[in-house]
Amino acid sequence: MAGKKLYVGNIYCMAQKEHLRDLFGQYGRVDFVNMLEGTGYGYVEMNTVVAAVKAKKALDGSDFLERTIRVKYADEPVYM
Repeated sequence: MAGKKLYVGNIYCMAQKEHLRDLFGQYGRVDFVNMLEGTGYGYVEMNTVVAAVKAKKALDGSDFLERTIRVKYADEPVYM
């Protein structure tokens, strides 16, 4: 089910919230980024479902800071 909140996995350990905000901001306004730096995962909340769908479609499986990131809807199981 599509929602505004996205799970982002396999993030480079030195990435910061600003990196995710800039990356996802290409697809719409980012309302919130929740990430403990160094953990390898985080959550990004977009301002609309449409922006979240665009970001997920474009970024899931893409390269970001030399890592292939996974982007899922936050309410979707992470491991399928």
